[in-house]
Amino acid sequence: MKVLVTGAAGFIGMHTSLRLLERGDVVVGLDNLNDYYDPQLKRDRLARLTPHPNFRFVLMDVSDRPSIEKLFAEEKFDRVVHLAAQAGVRYSLINPHAYIESNIVGFTNILEGCRHAKVEHLVYASSSSVYGGNEKMPFSESDSVDHPVSLYAATKKANELMAHTYSHLYGLPTTGLRFFTVYGPWGRPDMALFLFTKAILEGRPIDVFNYGKMQRDFTYIDDIVEGVIRTLDRPAEPNPEFNPQNPDPATARAPYRVFNIGNQGPVELMAFIEAIEIALGQSAEKNLLPIQPGDVPATYADVSALAGWVDHRPGTAISDGVSRFVAWYREYYRA
Repeated sequence: MKVLVTGAAGFIGMHTSLRLLERGDVVVGLDNLNDYYDPQLKRDRLARLTPHPNFRFVLMDVSDRPSIEKLFAEEKFDRVVHLAAQAGVRYSLINPHAYIESNIVGFTNILEGCRHAKVEHLVYASSSSVYGGNEKMPFSESDSVDHPVSLYAATKKANELMAHTYSHLYGLPTTGLRFFTVYGPWGRPDMALFLFTKAILEGRPIDVFNYGKMQRDFTYIDDIVEGVIRTLDRPAEPNPEFNPQNPDPATARAPYRVFNIGNQGPVELMAFIEAIEIALGQSAEKNLLPIQPGDVPATYADVSALAGWVDHRPGTAISDGVSRFVAWYREYYRA
């Protein structure tokens, strides 16, 4: 099977590409290698993929419509995993236009490419941020997600709506995965685990927002990738029980699905920091600060729909996942 993975030099993209290559798929990895964070980390991730004979890297931006059209016409992909996006809730407050270009324009180009190339299945990254300020826990795919609290979340909600439209109009099978706070080796430097580990090792205080009372459904990278692969292998299908008088937002009469993928257990930020301290063998100095604009106090995934569809429930313990990250960090940065 030939698979296009966009964002292949990214955190989830690299791990997903590796898994596909290890099982024998042909992978074309696309990335623009932008400088949202250290491009060297992206190049080092790519270096783990390029030795594979079934891997080819394409330096390209998903918002470049002519190049994306040409790529789809030439490569004849069987399936697509779309992970390229401008990520980060807080950065969307500073640079909103980057989110529109990548997450809206770019996603449109991918949808059009899939439509015209008759791709068998498009799996794309949504986000737990679509739940906005919802307080009913755990978050379910049947919940309303009409009140985003960041532009990033709004673009991910828009992606789900756009995907449904293409599934409905053109019969394109699409599956959106609402990732819940992904962490692990080769992670993003702007994420809490990376920032905290770096600061603690350097003897600097860490900023702890909402006075440490934030709760996140931290989900280990291997569990995320397993969910991506399993959903990729089962294309979305129309829901024969879909009731337009009481519509379920996560399914449709079209070949369209949306799933949560999280660890099913919110962890308080202070407990997460404690796991980092234990793994490092060092204590953190903490700056307790109020919650930031665009942040939500808690996330918690109901993954029963995912389990029913592809028999997968993430479950890596925080202590295990954090220990693996710290071991990687020390080796990579010689810290």
